Amino acid sequence: MVKKPLILVTNDDGITAPGIRALIEVMKELGDVVVVAPDSPQSGMGHAITINSMLHLERVYIDNGEQKEFSCSGTPADCVKLAVKEILDRRPDLCVSGINHGSNSSINVIYSGTMSAALEAGIEGIPAIGFSLLDYNYNANFEATKKYVKNIARNALENGIPEQVVLNVNFPNLPEKDIKGVKVCRQARANWEEEFDKRQSPQGKDYYWLTGKFVNLDNGEDTDEWALENGYISVVPVQFDLTAYRAITDLNTWKFND
Repeated sequence: MVKKPLILVTNDDGITAPGIRALIEVMKELGDVVVVAPDSPQSGMGHAITINSMLHLERVYIDNGEQKEFSCSGTPADCVKLAVKEILDRRPDLCVSGINHGSNSSINVIYSGTMSAALEAGIEGIPAIGFSLLDYNYNANFEATKKYVKNIARNALENGIPEQVVLNVNFPNLPEKDIKGVKVCRQARANWEEEFDKRQSPQGKDYYWLTGKFVNLDNGEDTDEWALENGYISVVPVQFDLTAYRAITDLNTWKFND
């Protein structure tokens, strides 16, 4: 009998978050599912890993179904490492991360625990996709994403994802009837204009809250931000090789050895 695809599911919002529960539901239609996800929210952790404290794994039973689920005390990247090295008996055919509560388009991909989990899977040679919905509400409605999540994941299983590439998929916060389709995009050039809200504790010690405004600096109509603003799902191929190849020739003109 042909084995079903093995699909690893993870996230950064925590194993009980509605986004990952929706993702598990869809992935069960495509293969055998193993879930390894943080036991508490880990948003904004980027590619952090745990090296100075113990990690804990616990088998959990949250929803009815044949999926195996484990909660992890570590970061999203820790979850993928532990899944591959300690839990799974074979390499997954696909790793999916999310569905994140909030955008991971443009520069947000750098900070994202959701995408870092997917990138960690990519580093391990596992085809991987990060999914995010532009709704930060914990009780966000993920129904409109499910058809597209299934289709994108099925295409990844059938066609493969290019080597050393991970897909960053973002959904506009729209009803399914208003989503215009899927666009393959580049990452928009944007940044956060950040400030710190400085306050003082009752004990007289200063403390800070990070605040900021997202600023899109890119007028291109081939970007993820343009797609999302215009009712499309954005799919951006990202890579974990951070070499700026275009700069090598210029840097080779520097007189390093004088």
